[in-house]
Amino acid sequence: MTEPLFDRVAILGIGLIGSSLARVIRREDMARTVVAGDTGPGVAERALELGIVDEATTDLAQAVRDADLVVLCAPVGVSDQIARTIAPSLKPGAIVTDVGSVKLRVIEMVTPELPDTVHFVPGHPLAGTEKSGPDAGFAQVFQGRWCVLTPLPDTNPDALEKVSEMWRRAGMAIEIMDPAHHDRVLAITSHLPHLIAYTIVGTASNMETQMSREVVRFSATGFRDFTRIAGSDPIMWRDIFLNNRDAVLDVLQRFTEDLTALQRAIRWGEGEVLEELFSRTRAIRKAVIDAKQA
Repeated sequence: MTEPLFDRVAILGIGLIGSSLARVIRREDMARTVVAGDTGPGVAERALELGIVDEATTDLAQAVRDADLVVLCAPVGVSDQIARTIAPSLKPGAIVTDVGSVKLRVIEMVTPELPDTVHFVPGHPLAGTEKSGPDAGFAQVFQGRWCVLTPLPDTNPDALEKVSEMWRRAGMAIEIMDPAHHDRVLAITSHLPHLIAYTIVGTASNMETQMSREVVRFSATGFRDFTRIAGSDPIMWRDIFLNNRDAVLDVLQRFTEDLTALQRAIRWGEGEVLEELFSRTRAIRKAVIDAKQA
């Protein structure tokens, strides 16, 4: 039997990713005790009811006491506030990691708040659905997906390896990446698609009442896919856009330029331009399927 990686793990924020991680830690016997810390009304109690944690509390400082590993799973915009709250209660040698979709800004917010006696390993498991809350989690969400870790130059190698092993046991492949590069990559692969989805669905909601009803009633596959993405947690995505603004604005400018070129091709009947673009994008879709990321 594999030895537990940790004695006590505290998960702060027991939503989709936090509750999924709790489930997979229990499934793989990675910790002797799993604690949920969440200030949302009834969330900690619900995690206990579901049986995915051993203890739960709304007091984040209490949640991290004696924890070997602390995982920040709350929206990135409150990372500094949470780090400030838990810092005095972290035991020497504890590992702190996160799951945020933005890395540079999280590092800037969290690092100054943590004592020198703990190890910070920034991370981002590239997994999830549009649903949220402790009931939405499931252990298989990480299977076959990538986890990007963005260690700092002084990150403790043993702490990095322990966090890596946790995600490997969850079924993920590990990629080590520079934080700024991570934020640029995610801006195009995740943040821009969400921004586009929110815009398209928002445009539909702004139409006159009759047209808006018909959009919902006669939704085709493409629009349904956009509504799935646009159904994601609004607070989480607000924080992502505000905390990765430079990278998002950069890729948004490039997208706007490409959209203008596409608009011109349609206006002037340039079918060969459209066909060439659609052929290239079809190849990207095939590559995503071949990489088993579909």
